[in-house]
Amino acid sequence: MKKTFQRTCMGCNTKKDKYELIRIVRTKDNKAIVDSTGKMEGRGAYICSRQECLDKVIKTNRIFKVLKINTDKKIYENIRGVIIDKASTN
Repeated sequence: MKKTFQRTCMGCNTKKDKYELIRIVRTKDNKAIVDSTGKMEGRGAYICSRQECLDKVIKTNRIFKVLKINTDKKIYENIRGVIIDKASTN
């Protein structure tokens, strides 16, 4: 039996399976990027693929607090694109 890993969404604080969430990673050069594989090296943070969670994270600036970096806010548009892609495939 394979173990399912649980992670908490930064937006709604609910626990879900790791593979249901979008992972954002802090790279070695202190940039935040979306990790589509879920296996990139670096500190990770997770968010649901719901627009409400992204809006809450943007409002509270939570990605930068969790990852402990100050970086470009383009990450929000990248996450929004992933959310739209996931919604269109479902």
